[in-house]
Amino acid sequence: MKMLLRSTILTALALSSLVTPALAQRDPAYQAARAAGQVGEKPDGYLGFVATPSDAVRSLVDDLNLRRRAVYSERARAAGSTVEQMAFTTGCNLIAQTVVGEKYMTPTGEWATRTAADPIRDSRCV
Repeated sequence: MKMLLRSTILTALALSSLVTPALAQRDPAYQAARAAGQVGEKPDGYLGFVATPSDAVRSLVDDLNLRRRAVYSERARAAGSTVEQMAFTTGCNLIAQTVVGEKYMTPTGEWATRTAADPIRDSRCV
């Protein structure tokens, strides 16, 4: 019961932590890179490069990942959790929120393109 409650709290905090990174991701350059399949969501809660990025895309994604880590750190402290747990929980949710055509990394480390079907996620995702 205690583990279920902790998991529920982590999930709620992870979802609430999407607000700040999501606002930062409205950058047109980020949206263009995502739409072009150059970047995608990874199970660890961070963005990854599907293909070798331009310097501008690399810089943008590196900045977004730093922002995500800051949010995960803050939320983890509040939940009495670890940054890695918070990032993983958020990664599960971000992959679930991808839309058709967007890239995401499967649990085996392969890049996949989201279809109308549910994405392939880690079995630990709730």
